[in-house]
Amino acid sequence: MATSIEHEDSYEQEETAEEPKAPKIRETPEDIKLEAIGNTIAFHPNQDILAAGDIDGDIYLYSYSCTEGANKELWSSGHHLKSCRKVLFSSDGQKLFSVSKDKAVHIMDVEAGKLVTRIPKAHGVPINALLLVDENIFATGDDEGTLKVWDMRKGTSFMDLKHHEDYISDIAIDEAKRTLLTSSGDGTMGVFNIKRRRFELLSEFQNGDLTSVSIMKRGRKVVCGSSEGTVYIFNWNGFGATSDRFAVQAESLDCIVPITDSVLCAASTDGVIRAISILPNRVVGSIGQHVGEAIEEIARSRDARFLASCAHDELIKFWDISSIPDMIVTDYRRRKKKDRRLKALSNKAFDTGQNFFAGLLDTTEENGKEEEEEEDGDDDSDSGSD
Repeated sequence: MATSIEHEDSYEQEETAEEPKAPKIRETPEDIKLEAIGNTIAFHPNQDILAAGDIDGDIYLYSYSCTEGANKELWSSGHHLKSCRKVLFSSDGQKLFSVSKDKAVHIMDVEAGKLVTRIPKAHGVPINALLLVDENIFATGDDEGTLKVWDMRKGTSFMDLKHHEDYISDIAIDEAKRTLLTSSGDGTMGVFNIKRRRFELLSEFQNGDLTSVSIMKRGRKVVCGSSEGTVYIFNWNGFGATSDRFAVQAESLDCIVPITDSVLCAASTDGVIRAISILPNRVVGSIGQHVGEAIEEIARSRDARFLASCAHDELIKFWDISSIPDMIVTDYRRRKKKDRRLKALSNKAFDTGQNFFAGLLDTTEENGKEEEEEEDGDDDSDSGSD
């Protein structure tokens, strides 16, 4: 009888063990492991889908989820012959554009994973930058500083201009789709009138490469990152010279992504993703890190809930940035006096007390001690207007 009861207990335990556990819901999606270093990532405009391009020229499409184990590769494409430099979704999410070191522009059908359009020799040298202007117009920039603007309806470029002496790193355009801006490895920002199809001007030379360009402050400021770790700020229609600049204690600022009108995230070769306030200018804290690995690109999800990053560790990581819109920069300034270390802004960012962050403080060229004392002051006189 005792043996029978033991068998029943054992059977009940087996049944209990076989009952499926409820899936664990995470704060952010799990990391995605690539087969090579990822150069570029982009979020889909209306679905939980992420595209990635790597140094082997392969493009991957993933669905992502906060449910553990739910990330899924949807398709992959190996049409590029060399490193994929940039991927971007069309505004409706139906097409995925990519540019490559192989000098080609590819357009994929997102649902089918099929190549639908290929411009094989779009540039004479490798292409580095891509911007989608609207459903018909896109712009590309290459390793030798040539900008081309294309009309998909004709399949040809209607602007082909070379005014930079080095690679074009990034391209941005204003809301009116009139003024196109380029950042370049020659240390200048280029300004082009896309409506009149002409070059306007180059900014003054800055120290180091300009690695990225974004429009912020309701279209009144242009912000550039640089290889020297300096943020350069231009007034709109004051493109010739910077209105402000401040140095971030980072190896570089290779990719910047605006999260709000006043706060951007910046990725660096030191592996840290920083949240940076623009006017008032200061580093607010750390979003996350790829420890000891240079970050190639960061991207913001459509709902501004997540930031994704790809780095030399062949991982795509996701970071929670949902708290950034509610951040009050002046409150942080008061706390900063007590603790000079970089503040962790997400649960996955390293704790502020760790030595890894001990030296990662924000510094400004022109402020110094004044910034610590002021409560709402700023680096230059035009800060009050924005």
